[in-house]
Amino acid sequence: MPETEQTQSFDISQIVQMLIRRRWWILLTTCIVTVATVGVVQILPNRYTSEATVLVIQQQVPERYVTPTTTTDVSQALQGMTQEVLSRSRLLAIIDSVGLYVKERTHQAPEQLLDRMRKDIDIKPLENSPEQRTVNAFKISFISDNALRAQEVTARLTSLFISENVKMREHQATVTTDFLQEHMQETKKRLETQEAVVQAFKMQHLGELPEQEQANGQILASLSGQLQNEMAALGRAQEQRAYLESLLRGYESLRARATIVAGSGDITMGTGDTTVSPTEALERQIAQLQSERNALLSTYTPNHPDVIKKDAEIARTRALLAHAKSLEQTPPPKKKGSAASPALPPSRTDDAPMAQVRSQLEANRIEMDNLNKDASQLKEKIARYQERLNNTPVREQQLAEMLRDYDLLKQNYTDLLRKQMESGLAESLEKHQEGQQFRVVDPPSLPVLPSSPKRLKLSLGGAGAGLGLGFALAFLLEMMQSSYYSEKRLRDRLKIPLVVAIPVLLTRGESRRRAWRAAFEWVAGSVVVLAVLAAEFYVYKQG
Repeated sequence: MPETEQTQSFDISQIVQMLIRRRWWILLTTCIVTVATVGVVQILPNRYTSEATVLVIQQQVPERYVTPTTTTDVSQALQGMTQEVLSRSRLLAIIDSVGLYVKERTHQAPEQLLDRMRKDIDIKPLENSPEQRTVNAFKISFISDNALRAQEVTARLTSLFISENVKMREHQATVTTDFLQEHMQETKKRLETQEAVVQAFKMQHLGELPEQEQANGQILASLSGQLQNEMAALGRAQEQRAYLESLLRGYESLRARATIVAGSGDITMGTGDTTVSPTEALERQIAQLQSERNALLSTYTPNHPDVIKKDAEIARTRALLAHAKSLEQTPPPKKKGSAASPALPPSRTDDAPMAQVRSQLEANRIEMDNLNKDASQLKEKIARYQERLNNTPVREQQLAEMLRDYDLLKQNYTDLLRKQMESGLAESLEKHQEGQQFRVVDPPSLPVLPSSPKRLKLSLGGAGAGLGLGFALAFLLEMMQSSYYSEKRLRDRLKIPLVVAIPVLLTRGESRRRAWRAAFEWVAGSVVVLAVLAAEFYVYKQG
């Protein structure tokens, strides 16, 4: 056998020998500690645990119809409600009403009683999905030395959690609605103020607004057309005035040059002997103007200004000729009682046509004044509308800034109004208790068996502790012992080889006594072991 294996077996054999030698220390220590533990466990008061399971029910109305105002996770909400339910005032009220800790009240302060009660209360969330850590239920338990008190306290805590959940959700919905209502009213006032600013700006710059640009352009085009018509009419009136003035000058020229011979009806032109009628003189003048026009046409086109001017002179002369012929065809008035009247003097004969021309000139003057006045008004309107069109880009930029703020406020107000309506629906839902709520699925139990102390576990733990303590005492005594029980320890101690060994020689009486002693030890050891097992069995039956 190798040396390591010999050493290991030798060490194990030494330990076994040590345990055999110190067997009574181990057995007695184990027995004493076990019995003492059993005795202590038996005098410990019973503790009863009452449990209740509360299920979290989601709101009955789908969220697409009513959006809940409370989006807090159930576990987070449960933590907040736990702090509220386990407050000082509520726990003290439960202690006084149920009658908890009667003995402890005499020598403990209220804070100590509260700490003890909080330790006896256990609130444990039940995770529906360990991966997502979603909570849809939780357990409430309370430990007391009386089963009925434990059940009553658990029932009160469960009721407090349910009522606190309803109160918290309703309060949160109400606060949310009031908050949105307040901000909505504030935003509405700002919106009305901004709307008044925009309205005042539009009234102040009426006619220069962007939406009126097209209408202003159409009106400006219409006014420009009217102005063109007025200017055309004014041009025609000016031409008519020039025509009438030339016609009047022709009459005056004829009157100055012509001498009407009384009774003959001839007109003497100039100072010569030749006498011609007015119509002949005008015809000769037309012929002369026509010859001059033909001479101009040989050099210029019909659209040349000189040709056009000559055409206008020919037209005026022809008009004078037509008027003269009409006068010649008009018979002179006759006096009563006379056969014939002499011809009127030329001045009186020409007074009627000249007066008619002058009256037409006056009418033409009035028409031109009216046309000039209308043209001036149209120019003023055109200037005004042109100024509006020029100011439209500036007003558009100013109005865009105002409308941008107005649109933002309007959008904000619309969002707040929508959220306020949704919050109002959620508040009504919470008041009707159709939202998320707590429902007791497992009412507080009435415990029959105590939940603590765990007497069997404690007694077994005491037995194990006694056994460990026995081993420790045996090892300690062995270390303190100066005797040698093996040759190896002696050789290791003295560092010299052994030459002589004395064997153990017993007499018959000593052998008999040793046999009785061994039998007694076996019986006593069996009794000790049975005592330990009996104590554990008793605890098991009691538990």
